[in-house]
Amino acid sequence: MHDPPADDLRREHTPTAIAARLASTTRHSYLRDFVFGAIDGTVTTFAVVSGVVGAHLPAGVAVILGLANLLADGFSMAVGNYLSTKSDRQLVERARKIEESHIDQIPEGEREEIRQIFAGKGFDGPMLEKIVGVITADRRRWVDTMVTEEFGLPLDGPSPLRAAGVTFAAFFVAGIVPLVPFFVSAEQLPLGVFATSAVATGATFFFIGLLKGRFVSRSPLRSGIETLLMGGGAATLAYVVGLWLRAVVDV
Repeated sequence: MHDPPADDLRREHTPTAIAARLASTTRHSYLRDFVFGAIDGTVTTFAVVSGVVGAHLPAGVAVILGLANLLADGFSMAVGNYLSTKSDRQLVERARKIEESHIDQIPEGEREEIRQIFAGKGFDGPMLEKIVGVITADRRRWVDTMVTEEFGLPLDGPSPLRAAGVTFAAFFVAGIVPLVPFFVSAEQLPLGVFATSAVATGATFFFIGLLKGRFVSRSPLRSGIETLLMGGGAATLAYVVGLWLRAVVDV
C-alpha cells in the first residue's frame, strides 16, 4: 500500500485531526465480525452444495441441507463469537477488580508499579515522579493504566450481542448466495444451476477477500484471490467426497 501524499499527512496530523482520530479509536469496528462471518458462511454452504452435486443427489437436498447449515452453523458461530467477546470483557472486569483491591490494600506498591512501568518507557527524575503523581491522583485513571500496561488488555471492546448479530447476518447473507440458483429453473440459467452457483460463489469469495484485505491492510487484490482459492479448495474437497460417497453407495 502506498503512503498518502505529504499534504494529506500534514492535514491528518493537525491537533484537531489527531484528537478526532484518537477519539474514533474507542469505537469498535465490526468489520472483522462481518468479514469472517461472511467467509465462513460462503465456504460451508458452497461445500454442502458441492457435496450434494458430487453425490448426484436431487437439487432439493442441496436447498434443505444448505438452509439447515445456514441457520444452525450461523447461529453456532454467532453464539461462539458472543461468548468469546463476553469472556474478553469479563477479563477486563476481573483485572479492574484486582487492581482496585490492590490500590486499597497496598497503594504504595501500586504506585511503585506505575513508577517502574514509566521508568521502562524512558522517564526518570522529577518528570517520572510528576507522571506517577498525575496518574495516581485519579483512581479511575490509575486503574485504567494498570489494566492496559500491566495486563495488556484493551479498555474498550465490542458489544457481545452486536458482534454476534453482525456475525450471523454476514454468515446468512453471504452463505445464501450458493443456494440462490437452486431456487431458479434450470432453463433460465444458461450456465446450469451448479455452474451458476459456482460463479456467484466465486464472486462472493473475491468480494469478501477485497474487504478482508482492507481490514488487515493488505493488497485487496491478493486477499481477494487468496480467499477465492481457499473457498474453491473447500468446495473441491466436498465435491470429491460427494463423488466418493456416491461410488461407495453404488457398490
